[in-house]
Amino acid sequence: MNVRKVLSKQKLASLPLILLASAGGMAQEQNAPGPVEQLLVTGQSETGLSGTGSADDMLSREGVNFSSAGGISALPVLRGLNDDRIKVSIDGAEVTSSCANHMNPPLSYIDASRIESVEVIAGLTPVSAGGDSIAGTIAVLSQQPRYAEAAGELLLEGSAGYFYQSNANQQGVALNAGVANHFASLGYSGSYDEADSYEDGNGDKVLDTLYRSQSHNLTLGLRGEQQSATLKLNYQKVPYQGFPNQYMDMVDNTSFGLNLNYLREFAWGQLDTRLTWQDVEHEMGFFSDEKPGTMPMNTEGQDIGYKIAAIIPLRDGDILRLGNEYHRFTLDDWWPAVPGSMMMGPDNYSNINDGERTRYAVYAEVENAWSPRWSSQAGVRYERVVSDTGDVQPYNSMTLGGGMTMGMAMPMANPDAAAASAFNARDHRREDDNIDLTLVGRYALTGSQTLDFGYARKTRSPNLYERYSWGRGTMAMTMIGWYGDGNGYVGDIDLDPEIAHTLSATWQWAEDDNNLLSLTPYYTYVDDFIDARQVGSFNPRNAMQVTRPLLQFTNLDAELYGAELHGRRQLWSDERQGLQLDARLAYTRGERSDDGGNLYHIMPLNAVLALEHQASGWRNRVEYEWVDRKDRVDELRLENATGGYGLVNASTEYRWRDVTVSAAIDNLLDEEYELPLGGVYLSGWLAGERNDQFAALPGEGRTFKLGLQYSF
Repeated sequence: MNVRKVLSKQKLASLPLILLASAGGMAQEQNAPGPVEQLLVTGQSETGLSGTGSADDMLSREGVNFSSAGGISALPVLRGLNDDRIKVSIDGAEVTSSCANHMNPPLSYIDASRIESVEVIAGLTPVSAGGDSIAGTIAVLSQQPRYAEAAGELLLEGSAGYFYQSNANQQGVALNAGVANHFASLGYSGSYDEADSYEDGNGDKVLDTLYRSQSHNLTLGLRGEQQSATLKLNYQKVPYQGFPNQYMDMVDNTSFGLNLNYLREFAWGQLDTRLTWQDVEHEMGFFSDEKPGTMPMNTEGQDIGYKIAAIIPLRDGDILRLGNEYHRFTLDDWWPAVPGSMMMGPDNYSNINDGERTRYAVYAEVENAWSPRWSSQAGVRYERVVSDTGDVQPYNSMTLGGGMTMGMAMPMANPDAAAASAFNARDHRREDDNIDLTLVGRYALTGSQTLDFGYARKTRSPNLYERYSWGRGTMAMTMIGWYGDGNGYVGDIDLDPEIAHTLSATWQWAEDDNNLLSLTPYYTYVDDFIDARQVGSFNPRNAMQVTRPLLQFTNLDAELYGAELHGRRQLWSDERQGLQLDARLAYTRGERSDDGGNLYHIMPLNAVLALEHQASGWRNRVEYEWVDRKDRVDELRLENATGGYGLVNASTEYRWRDVTVSAAIDNLLDEEYELPLGGVYLSGWLAGERNDQFAALPGEGRTFKLGLQYSF
């Protein structure tokens, strides 16, 4: 019942162009706003893909912001809330970040070349769309099995694509191939993507933004008249990925996944069952001269779960949904001792030992069509979240020697030893009973105007790092945190779950997909928002002129509010071509209720104005992106203010028979600017490239892009 945006056929045809224009060597937030109360992006498998990249390349152009991380590991942001506060699923599977810096978030495991659709729901999320989140849901669906239309036929199809961009010398290839008859289908998809570090608008290299990634995926489908089964096997290898706003880099991330879905039609309705498993081996360290160092950090994570959903049609078009879900995440996080190091040895540092986080959920949801004008959706979801972990150990259990200040070579007090003893003395098991509620309605004002409105109560329990990271030494604390702020963090076993209360409404006028206007104001109040409080300070690398805070995760109250405006107008069209104007505006404000301080990583006022032209096989777009100055910053985290800027981007695509050629220029005027959600340029400061203290991360300079795809 939320406002849904379905891309038109013309928009679908231009998706390769949009992806080409948005793919980049460094995953960074895109500034184009959009009404994402509910967004459905479909059709990639039909139109093909000119380049590779991660799912954020696609979503950033449709109003989803991203905070900077590695080249394929940016963290999504919906209305000021990011990362774990957003429920992200890939083919119905929930994947958890197995890293103290969240270097392997869910969207990093799927490249854009194999995406069939992405659905984004912000704010008033149906309970059937997932729990344990307060911001919304991003559901990614990879390419589904395709079958021959009739018995006795054999379907052979596929595509091969190549992508190149000048800035960062990024190159990527993607291959999709499938064979099927009327009852069985076998498909393969694979991609390879690599990039050097990019340059900013001043021509300076932004250090440690390079990466390399490859993935291979098999899909087996079987179907009958009233049932179908789909098995997907996934493998991904990321041998390295730089993180310019973190102290560490990724030096390996290897994952294997299995996803089994069985769908059956009954006289009473539909039963959808799914079993998922993913295993991840992750290692942080240093691999590049652009940010040298010596310190290994290893994690092993495993997700396993099932989902059972029943969709039951009722009388007069009403629908009842019932579901049961189970998800278990286990994690081991340890830091091997470094031979000869007084600080990192003689023992392995145990950060998370036998950590586990298990969720049991049931839900019920009903949709009602009360009259031709009135309809509603109501749902309730209950989740029990159980988390636990074993005892831990520091590098050195002596009161002197381990856990020394970063960069020091002389023995000093070892706060990690005392912290480990205190942590081990406590009961680690925690149990949360969480309730989600959603009630939304739709009223058709006229034949072309609708009003959607409602309330949602959403709950999220702390993740394992928020609860169980325990180290009190400076080095240990600076290894925790996915904020890109250069600060240090420690957990709190006694954290309460976040409870968000959201009110939202969307007015929309739409004659068709090319003539529409929508306005969405929203307000969210979060009880026990997990933020931070300062417990100390430190001088990175013993630079006495630089002081950063040491923080502990804590509960407080927060509120977020804002509005999104989107308009689209067909300026003229005929049978051969058309010209559309697209305009968007977004504003978000986030502050702590306790002291009125600003929340971290809130996107400032931003807008986009674009002209889109279609003629025969051509798709063209010219746009201007504008971002206001960011001066409302989180003083607790020493967040940087950033200046306002405007970017001009242009792209074109031509389709001829089975060949698609795309070209684009991003940041046409080579604007020099800083990313409002980029965090600090830590790698530049560590290398002595920047004299200023922990400056904001620079954005990407002028970039020429070219894509080529052949479908067969």
